[in-house]
Amino acid sequence: MASAAEQLAANLNFGALAKAEELKKRIWFTLGALLVYRLGTYIPMPGINPDALADVFRTAQQGIIGLFNMFSGGAVSRMAIFALNIMPYISASIIIQLLTTVSPTLEALKKEGESGRKMINQYTRYLTVVLAVFQSYGIAVGLEGSGAVVSDPGWFFRISTVITLTGGTMFLMWLGEQITSRGIGNGISLIIFAGIVAELPSAVANTLELGRQGAISTGLIIAVILMAIAVIMFIVFVERAQRRLLIQYPKRQVGNKVYEGQSSHLPLKLNSSGVIPPIFASSLLLIPTTVASFTQGQGPAWLTTVTTLIGHGQPLFMLLYVLLIVFFCFFYTAIVFNPTETADNLKKHGGFIPGIRPGERTAEYIDYVLTRITVIGAAYLAIVCLFPEILISYAAVPFYFGGTSLLIVVSVTMDTVAQVQGHLLAHQYEGLVKKAKLRGKRR
Repeated sequence: MASAAEQLAANLNFGALAKAEELKKRIWFTLGALLVYRLGTYIPMPGINPDALADVFRTAQQGIIGLFNMFSGGAVSRMAIFALNIMPYISASIIIQLLTTVSPTLEALKKEGESGRKMINQYTRYLTVVLAVFQSYGIAVGLEGSGAVVSDPGWFFRISTVITLTGGTMFLMWLGEQITSRGIGNGISLIIFAGIVAELPSAVANTLELGRQGAISTGLIIAVILMAIAVIMFIVFVERAQRRLLIQYPKRQVGNKVYEGQSSHLPLKLNSSGVIPPIFASSLLLIPTTVASFTQGQGPAWLTTVTTLIGHGQPLFMLLYVLLIVFFCFFYTAIVFNPTETADNLKKHGGFIPGIRPGERTAEYIDYVLTRITVIGAAYLAIVCLFPEILISYAAVPFYFGGTSLLIVVSVTMDTVAQVQGHLLAHQYEGLVKKAKLRGKRR
């Protein structure tokens, strides 16, 4: 069976897409849902002065607001109904994941299978609503204190802002779940992906315009393009890389049948933490800059000093960025992968790593290997995220895609293509089964 699957995968032809009706429906549904999302990023909230908002955003876009604007596809700069995007849901998911490691109740739910997963998803939705309400209220208060952005400030504006932005986030959460179940790919990831990619054409056009005006040399633009291609290839190589631990299953007898011993692999990804470390590191480092932009120079002197020291391109910013990425890489990997639980599951099913005793010694060995490959994964994330930062800061290149954006775009693309290939593979299997049945009837 495995050799047949490998043969089909090797000979996979995307020309079969024309015959895979179910897959085509899923792709069209996904594209339609993403189109609805993009339309929502252009519907403005009521009571906002767009000219005043553009002036305020121009001074604040270097902070965390600029990061969120990139993820939301420009919805923050237009203060659209999807300005919060899906970020409260992502924050809620991470918080729930953290709580499962310290809360016995959530940990027990996690082990209950499908029913436990549904309960955890429900708790994540409730927490998403709470976070969205707090964040939208903070945005409403911040907009009221930003000059003439709000035409009629007061409680009516605050309440309407909270309802609008929270409703937008809940709609996107529902839309992402619909894409996951009825479309192709992970819906939440695709929404962020669509937001980042949607702003790419204008960013490329602005860069080429600066080159035409002579502000950026042609050689530098070519170097940026080559750098982007090299970084994408590097990301694809590392994201597909795995450290496979050999697992042996002994010979066993079930009734009168004797099953031969089997072997399989426990795959450990080099980058188990995904894109979470760069997002967390960027968010933390951009908080002082965001606060300083809202105070408009009226803040304390120490805030100005801190903002200057950790500004983009500063040595302290680069150092803290790398340290935070490494810290969150180890921290998040420790949360999402439990060596003790994995070792216990192997022991229950009779599996063992050759030369390692089952149980505690296996957990220690898996933890040892995981720590070593996480060092490589953390170094990879630091290089991918730091190199574009250096280019943007010291070469004065207004390059839209930083390391975090490239990581998200490439990872989501790889995941979606893998799912498309899986559907095509299943379609080809169905075709083979039908042909085999027809041949059997003829005989």
